[in-house]
Amino acid sequence: MKFGVFDHMDDAGGPLGKLYADRLALVEAYDRAGIYGYHLAEHHSTPLGCASSPGLFLAAMAQRTTTLRFGPLVYLLPFYHPLRLIEEICMLDQMSGGRFQLGVGRGVSPFETQAYGLDFAETGDIYHEAFQLILEGLASDELTFEGKHYQFRNVPMILRPVQRPHPPLWYGTTLPENADWPAANDVNIVIIALRPTVRVITDRYRAVRARLAKNPKDIPLMGVARHVVVADTDAQALEIARRAYPRWRDSFRWLFARHGVEPRIVGLYPPTFDELMAIDNGIAGSPRTVRDFVAAEIEASGSNYLLSWFAFGDMTLAESLRSLELFSHDVMPAFASTRADAAQ
Repeated sequence: MKFGVFDHMDDAGGPLGKLYADRLALVEAYDRAGIYGYHLAEHHSTPLGCASSPGLFLAAMAQRTTTLRFGPLVYLLPFYHPLRLIEEICMLDQMSGGRFQLGVGRGVSPFETQAYGLDFAETGDIYHEAFQLILEGLASDELTFEGKHYQFRNVPMILRPVQRPHPPLWYGTTLPENADWPAANDVNIVIIALRPTVRVITDRYRAVRARLAKNPKDIPLMGVARHVVVADTDAQALEIARRAYPRWRDSFRWLFARHGVEPRIVGLYPPTFDELMAIDNGIAGSPRTVRDFVAAEIEASGSNYLLSWFAFGDMTLAESLRSLELFSHDVMPAFASTRADAAQ
């Protein structure tokens, strides 16, 4: 079992400069604690995502960490010029010594898409073409590409990533049918769903790979994202989570509510943290309580990677640091053999 972090970097209610500074301090702590990877969401025109240019934050991360892998989850490919993004990927991979993780996607919000002057009905096609183009560009000395949306001829590819032909790929999914392509193409996945659905996705992912006769020891990471708060006692952890979670949820709903609708997966995130725990979509408690939750998660979901929200809503830096300290010292070691098995 490996452990990572998922971060919306949602608005905490204070100055933006403090939000960024606190997150960088927390990222340094992730690095020291032995966290495997940090995955930063990209959102626009919403308090859910204050890292709307994830590459800027990740560049700062590269200078403050030594082993932590990191990347966007995901780059919204239709929002970028592909050549510019190829160059950014190469720079971040070089600046970090080959620790960059390349998460890609279309973008799930039609309202964010509209703000960028894009037609949501077309972005799926744009995404697929841009993805093919970016992979070709990362692996080529010279790029020639003829597509519906992009055309390039004999463009020199001067920058190169450390990880060849490209950094590890990541894809987010909530639906079982979306597991087939990443399974067939050795792409790591992060699942945002409840345990029964996660199990269907991980089983399908493994079945696709078995059908293609892929080596079972080389299985990519199948991650699941959960809100996690650890404190010295259950009561202390619950007090923090009950205060911070509603602010995060308000940010999660904010842009959709502005347009009079709800996000498609809002049912995964009920109004209170107690309700969230009741559906096993998050945990707040002492190290022992959280260890029990992680063990149950592994057994029920079939995942081999747990991504925790260690900072959300108005959690303070001190609260997040203490949660991480207890998690890394008193939770992660209980799954050391599981982590070693997953790494084989």
